[in-house]
Amino acid sequence: MQAAQGQAGTGAPLAPRPRRAPPRLLREWGWPLAAGALVLLAYTLYSAWQWNVFTIKSWDLGIFTQLLRQYATLQPPIVPIKGPGFNLLGDHFHPLLAILAPAYGLFPHAFTLLVLQNLCFAVATTVLTWAARRHLGPAIGIATGLAFGLSWGLQYAVEAQFHEVALAVPLLAASLVALIDRRWWWTVAWAAPLVFVKEDLGLTVAVIGVVLAIRGQRWIGAALAGWGVVWFALAVLVILPALNPSGEWAYSGNLGGTGLDPAALFDPRKGQTVLLLLIATAGMLLRSPLALALLPTLAWRFLSGNSGYWGPEWHYSAVLMPIAFTALIDGASLAQCSSRRAWRLWGRLAPPAAAAIALALLPLLPLRVLATPEVFAANPDAGRIEAVLAAVPPGASVETDITYMSYLVDDHTVYWLGNKNPAPDCIAIGPAGGTPAAWGSVAQVAQLLHPETPYRLVVEDAGYSLACRA
Repeated sequence: MQAAQGQAGTGAPLAPRPRRAPPRLLREWGWPLAAGALVLLAYTLYSAWQWNVFTIKSWDLGIFTQLLRQYATLQPPIVPIKGPGFNLLGDHFHPLLAILAPAYGLFPHAFTLLVLQNLCFAVATTVLTWAARRHLGPAIGIATGLAFGLSWGLQYAVEAQFHEVALAVPLLAASLVALIDRRWWWTVAWAAPLVFVKEDLGLTVAVIGVVLAIRGQRWIGAALAGWGVVWFALAVLVILPALNPSGEWAYSGNLGGTGLDPAALFDPRKGQTVLLLLIATAGMLLRSPLALALLPTLAWRFLSGNSGYWGPEWHYSAVLMPIAFTALIDGASLAQCSSRRAWRLWGRLAPPAAAAIALALLPLLPLRVLATPEVFAANPDAGRIEAVLAAVPPGASVETDITYMSYLVDDHTVYWLGNKNPAPDCIAIGPAGGTPAAWGSVAQVAQLLHPETPYRLVVEDAGYSLACRA
């Protein structure tokens, strides 16, 4: 009995049991997963708000929903919104989007695409936070990961709704984190699929190969660079022209032209994009060769005659964010090992400064709506839009503008009324959907576009209109 009160009957107190350390997986990935979950929650709440107030930024969500609807049924990517019989692989080269088809097949809804994009950004946040904690320390690493996850480029991409470049964000994050960690073959493994996300990313892959060569991996770097250049050339010179109805790469005309005029070449919107990249990383991206991977995307955007590419808005900067923030991590790590005191100081201060800047920018970016009463306000025209959607017969083909298309694509054949389409079962227009004012009412639009087909007015309320075959 005494032995039960001490060690070997001596009466000495029992030694306390050592505390068990948390599993290694939880120690390494617990906080990064939490950061990714926070980003996923914030963006999905924002997407839900957009969806519920009928905010559709462009026709792209409808286009990619039709694409995944086709892939989910093992059909070629024919997208009627782009035109009757239009193969979307003739618009941009993005075959890797097929991996999202099973998710759409399980949840066949346009909103699924928004959640999938948010999930891509959350995965990238998890990966980058994991790397930042290892290189910069636990607290600063988490702050840096969140600064990336809530960065301006990703927020504007979420606001613009789904685009194919969502897949590039986690791939770039994983590839460049592997490069920082000198895991060369993993760098290649994650970078190589980028050529199947969008045609211009072949050039980004080529530059990642150049960075590998700079880091001493000449043969691996040369192979990756060659892979990127070959696929870029195949995509823009062979595949896209072969599948495009015009027999050419549809965006070749965007390069040059007005984009090279002196006034456009130094347009303030371009300077704003570059300035935001520098500010968001506290200038540290200038310290890392990883920043070279920014150049292909910035080049085609700034040399384009399409001014919509120049500024920080829309989704065009999403692929820049993992490059900029991995360059921040890499540059800070290099600077802290420098023999110069000024470099070491900059390397220590830049990551917390970048996190503080990200926090300061939040009131200027799309997510700000989640902290305002606006998030609880309903669209005053919601009832009118819902009346039009409810009046469309099940399975009918519909020619429409961006007001309704994303809400109809799941179970209707949808055409954009700016194309030459076969006469649909119904025509639906909204007052701000992009229909030229000169076209007039829905009855006039029907007469203009399909004079041989009689239509009758079904719904007309403050410009929210529907006409169906008589």
